[in-house]
Amino acid sequence: MIAIDLGSNTLRVIAFDCERNKEIAIYEKIVKTADGLAKHNNINNKAIQRIILAIKEAQQEIDFTPHTLKAVTTEALRRASNAKEVLFQIQKETGINFRVISGEEEARLTLLAVKNRLSKLQYTSDAFVLVDIGGGSTEVTFYYLDETISRSFPIGIVTMAQTYKSLEKIEKALPQEMLALQKFCTKIYASKAEVNTFVSTAGTPTTVAAMKLGQTYATYDAQKINGTSLKKEELDFYLKKLLSLPFKERELTVGTGRSDLIAAGILIFKHLYTLLAFEQCIVVDDGLREGVVLEGCFKRQSLHQSI
Repeated sequence: MIAIDLGSNTLRVIAFDCERNKEIAIYEKIVKTADGLAKHNNINNKAIQRIILAIKEAQQEIDFTPHTLKAVTTEALRRASNAKEVLFQIQKETGINFRVISGEEEARLTLLAVKNRLSKLQYTSDAFVLVDIGGGSTEVTFYYLDETISRSFPIGIVTMAQTYKSLEKIEKALPQEMLALQKFCTKIYASKAEVNTFVSTAGTPTTVAAMKLGQTYATYDAQKINGTSLKKEELDFYLKKLLSLPFKERELTVGTGRSDLIAAGILIFKHLYTLLAFEQCIVVDDGLREGVVLEGCFKRQSLHQSI
């Protein structure tokens, strides 16, 4: 099975063997789907072409033909005024038909992947909060044994970076921009028991974890990232370290064209520590892409068992 996640910043592909429960191949490419979205409310043609080229590149690296394929897309296409035209053009040129999913479904599928990874890490928690900081939105999920509560907020590293232009302006705007998220978390804490673990996924936390482990964008190893612990105080350290690097070295460290986005993401990430009242976080690389493929495999296995 193949799953594709077209996010607001990155295209992520996974080929997975459901029978052996094993990853076959992965592909990732920065496509900046949401580039200019905050200002113009649409996906521009350059972004569309980057997406199409990335899909074609993925099709060359991974043989799609023997696999069932599920392709989903998220906040940028949820928000864009030209979403239908964009998806039609992508389907016409690549043969891939993307489904726009809600923030709630995005959170549900990401939780599925994260729970699976935590289980493999032999990490158990009966109550945790999961945060997925994307390019165009941030999903917050409170997981309890008896209930799961999720909400998606239109706060992302691409849209925030392009709306406020500087880190100083982003930091100043965050309390107001994240007020709805703060109220949501306060309400959950007041009505339910507090969670005992903070888990995060997506590009910002995984990139900071990679810096902590001495990895670069080229040497990134998801297996080593999974389970990495990040303290709140470390975010300031790695942000300063990133900003102090010469431009070329910065690009090598976090990826071409990502440094301004990761810097914005770190500010969002740090504010989440404060809102959630945590000093430490567990980082997981698995996300929506893995959740889509896992659910697809579960459904296939259930169908076979019922025949």
